[in-house]
Amino acid sequence: MKAVTDADFATEVLKSDKPVLVDFWAEWCGPCRMVSPILEEISKEHGDKIEIVKMNIDENPKVPQEYGILAIPTMSVFQGGQPIKQITGAKPKAALLRDLAEFI
Repeated sequence: MKAVTDADFATEVLKSDKPVLVDFWAEWCGPCRMVSPILEEISKEHGDKIEIVKMNIDENPKVPQEYGILAIPTMSVFQGGQPIKQITGAKPKAALLRDLAEFI
């Protein structure tokens, strides 16, 4: 999965032609590390329909603050330059697939 930064967020996420799930995470966050391989799998299986990227909130504080990300892991789906869905907390793959069903 590609990492995005405050600097390239607009280009990589807001201007994307397809929906983009942004995984807001941090190195020290245990649940973030649990959900990462699940997102990797979903990305491989459904990458043609939805892009999945990661943003480290410690290295990139501007975007998470701008979108009110207060807890991690938080996964936000952006479409047409707008956040249209937010998923908070680590979930099993089946639950994430249900949450993302409208995009995949």
